[in-house]
Amino acid sequence: MKRILGIVALTLIFATTSFAAETGGLAHQNTGCGLGTMLFQANANDSSLLQAFQATTNGTLGNQTFGISSGTSECTQPKKFVQNERLNEFVYANLDSLAKDIAQGRGESVQTLAELMQIAPERREGFYRNLQSHFTEIFPRENVEYAQVVDTIVLLSSQG
Repeated sequence: MKRILGIVALTLIFATTSFAAETGGLAHQNTGCGLGTMLFQANANDSSLLQAFQATTNGTLGNQTFGISSGTSECTQPKKFVQNERLNEFVYANLDSLAKDIAQGRGESVQTLAELMQIAPERREGFYRNLQSHFTEIFPRENVEYAQVVDTIVLLSSQG
């Protein structure tokens, strides 16, 4: 019985591959990126079965998430991801000096923060003042997690 099912599956795969190819990229739009997309890439455009294999492989093995975060497996790493990663690393490494500079409304760490967040130079003074006036929201307690600091700063920067 298993042999018959295997033969039927292979027959369906090979039959559907003859219909594929001319719509370039449709399967990639439907299934995203990852190992499954790479394995069945040329054959899946007109085959819902192969697109299902692509999506299942991408989701089951977790390689789509890895591909997006690393920019591999035909995945494109979002520009914001790189910026956010640098921002997270900076805040993590400079949490104490950032707290001091935000409290003062000036300093090297808030200047670097503004650059990492791509705050336009003409908006930076207002950005610094906004952070200073919301210091207790950014640092609500002594042992605040850096991720909470980043989230609050990003939220405040989008509001003002």
